[in-house]
Amino acid sequence: MMDETNIRPEEAAAETAPKAEAAQEAAAPEAEQPAAEKAPEKEKKETKKELESQLAAAKAEAEKARAEADAAKDRLLRTAAEYDNFRKRSAREQDAAFGNGVAHAVGQILSILDTLEMAEAAPTADENFKKGVTLTLEKAKAAFEALKVEEIPALGQPFDPAVHNAVMQKAAENGEESGTVLQVFQKGYKLGDKVIRHATVIVAE
Repeated sequence: MMDETNIRPEEAAAETAPKAEAAQEAAAPEAEQPAAEKAPEKEKKETKKELESQLAAAKAEAEKARAEADAAKDRLLRTAAEYDNFRKRSAREQDAAFGNGVAHAVGQILSILDTLEMAEAAPTADENFKKGVTLTLEKAKAAFEALKVEEIPALGQPFDPAVHNAVMQKAAENGEESGTVLQVFQKGYKLGDKVIRHATVIVAE
């Protein structure tokens, strides 16, 4: 057995050095561990803040987009409503213009129709003439129906100043109530609610 007192200093240093290095290596992880643990926590906090910032920015963008979409929808609805009002107004104006044109044209030919009706009611021996007048009147009435021109009811009806024009009054002969139309001098016509010509009548006293 080698005497420990005979170990040389160089051998003692060589033998001691590995042990010291091993001790340092064992101690190093313990010293570095707290710093290694703190780094991920700091990174996590920074990442969390960044995500929260991105989320807030995304929410703000979403709110802005929603507001713009609502504004665009409101403008679209307003435009649609304005267009619908314009379309309806245009249709009413066109109908009114058409009705005025029809009323004017019918008013111009009513005197011809009156003459034909008198000719039909007049006694005549010429049956062909009477038949021709009757056919002409039937065609005129069919044309009026197509144009939605109606004869104003008058005979036996209560007098209505909106559609009747009374030229005289006379005593009722068959017990009619006062204000009843007894006779029609001239027929009246209307187009819808528009009076083309008032009916000229005689009214019971």
